[in-house]
Amino acid sequence: MTMHLVNNQDAVDLAQIINDAWAHPEQLYIGMEGPVRAAVTEAMARLDDGTLRVAEKVDGTWRVNEWLINALMVASHIGDYSLVEGGPGAACWWDKEHSKFAGWGEAQFRAAAFRALPGCFVRYSAHVARKVVLLPSFVSWGARVDEGTMIDSWATVGSCAQVGRNVHISAGVVLGGVIEPRQVRPVVIEDDCFVGAQCSVVEGMIVGEGSVIGAGTILSASTKIIDRATGEVFRGAVPPYSVVVPGSLPGQPLADGSPGPLLHCAVIVKRVDAKTRAKACVNDLFRA
Repeated sequence: MTMHLVNNQDAVDLAQIINDAWAHPEQLYIGMEGPVRAAVTEAMARLDDGTLRVAEKVDGTWRVNEWLINALMVASHIGDYSLVEGGPGAACWWDKEHSKFAGWGEAQFRAAAFRALPGCFVRYSAHVARKVVLLPSFVSWGARVDEGTMIDSWATVGSCAQVGRNVHISAGVVLGGVIEPRQVRPVVIEDDCFVGAQCSVVEGMIVGEGSVIGAGTILSASTKIIDRATGEVFRGAVPPYSVVVPGSLPGQPLADGSPGPLLHCAVIVKRVDAKTRAKACVNDLFRA
């Protein structure tokens, strides 16, 4: 998933214009034209085609290109509402940004080389790579879905979320966004992960490469992630090649001395290496 973004003068110039504009949001207005509009338009086009990305892994650490998040914030202030066609029964929607697929025909879909099933919604500026499969799902602006990944039915890929290669995002999963409320960094699902049905991964969580997240697991910045074998506690990131399930911790006793409510946590039930992860069935990994 590594890619070097802001390494040319054009990108530096775009970042400067956008950051200066967002430093004074009170000066932004609907229909604004000029250098700010041009910079935002270019930034969103580069996000859409994958030339730029909101976060990148550099020397083993995820780095956020915050100016691209700022570009989306500026876009939301200067963009005007318009009809978005494609609703049921020839109805329309009403939004500031159109679909990624607006104006697409057979040639564009063949060139993009991903599958987009009926009922999937992808906002312009989200990048969808080759061999991705989109079931009826929602991919928000600034997000990135990398090659060979499946986004299953009713899953949500929030604004600027980064989903790696050969990932399975199961039905009903929520990957949180960064725009509302504003987050410091996007959710990241690294390569070769499996995220089970009805999971929520929010607040800038990073799920390390090759990990398997069991159905119904909730991961946020405050979630304690406890390694059952070692007792080690993680927050903010799941270590690579971890098998994680929902768990609970004892709560503080109540005033009368009776047991207090249990507190949610996540439990690493197993660590596997890359070779084992590649060979093992997901169900086998949960049989710790």
